Amino acid sequence: MRKHDGIAAKKRADDAIPPGAPVREELVLSQARPLAEALCAAEGMELVQLHYRRERGGRVLRLFIDKPGGVTLEDCAAVSRELGDLLDVHLPDLGPYHLEVSSPGSNRPLARAEDFERFRGQRARIRTRTAIDGQKNFNGILEGLSGRSVRLNTGQGTVAIPIDSIAKASLMES
Repeated sequence: MRKHDGIAAKKRADDAIPPGAPVREELVLSQARPLAEALCAAEGMELVQLHYRRERGGRVLRLFIDKPGGVTLEDCAAVSRELGDLLDVHLPDLGPYHLEVSSPGSNRPLARAEDFERFRGQRARIRTRTAIDGQKNFNGILEGLSGRSVRLNTGQGTVAIPIDSIAKASLMES
């Protein structure tokens, strides 16, 4: 069963993954991402992030979408309906899941290298996988990219954070 926009859409019983069968998040994401990206592009939007994970109420496929001027509730509902239909056709063995589509909000995730250039001059929070000069959490003003490193002015200097070492990054409210 897929739930979106407060409406449950039933899937045929023979379409579901058998109970107890593992659903690999990476596999689902690799199949769902191209569908979501193509749909968002056709609607003049950007797929900011896509997550698929087990949560308390079952599996959740969560999309964050954006467009210049921001997304509306109607944008989210339209993408939810259309993507739900695409997933039912192209991933019939997905099994039960909830589909959630929303705006990234003011603490927008920074997921691609180009995001660090695009949001140059804005406040950001970056967490690294490994410590850089004894530190894993950084806050500051984005200064863009230098090669494969993000430049962040922390107020006490500029730190270069290799993109490959970033575990999580997002904009901060000013």
